[in-house]
Order: sequence, then structure tokens, then C-alpha cells
Amino acid sequence: MLAAGLKDEAVARRLGVSLRTVHRRVSELTDRLGARTRFQAGLLAARRGWWGPDGADER
Repeated sequence: MLAAGLKDEAVARRLGVSLRTVHRRVSELTDRLGARTRFQAGLLAARRGWWGPDGADER
């Protein structure tokens, strides 16, 4: 969802969590990956095998 460019509100709705939870998780993820942007975090996570194309578009 990060690499797809979804807004935090859309991510929260899809995951069924609060907006605050999304903000906290994205911040933790970007810090852990050493990313500067949400998009970069999504790409780095995919490169590390944390996320892959087969599961990227599950609905």
C-alpha cells in the first residue's frame, strides 16, 4: 500500500485500524528501513522480501 501511494486514511480503512496506528506504523517502518519517504519504504520492504508482487494487490 505504501508503494502504491495510498493515503494514510485509505490504508487505515483497508486495514481496519485507526489513522494514528497507521502514522505510528509507517514512522516505525521508515525508521527501521532507513527510508526518507513512504514510497521509498515500500520499495525497500519489497526488495528485502517483506512484501511481494503476489500479495501486493490482495483485496
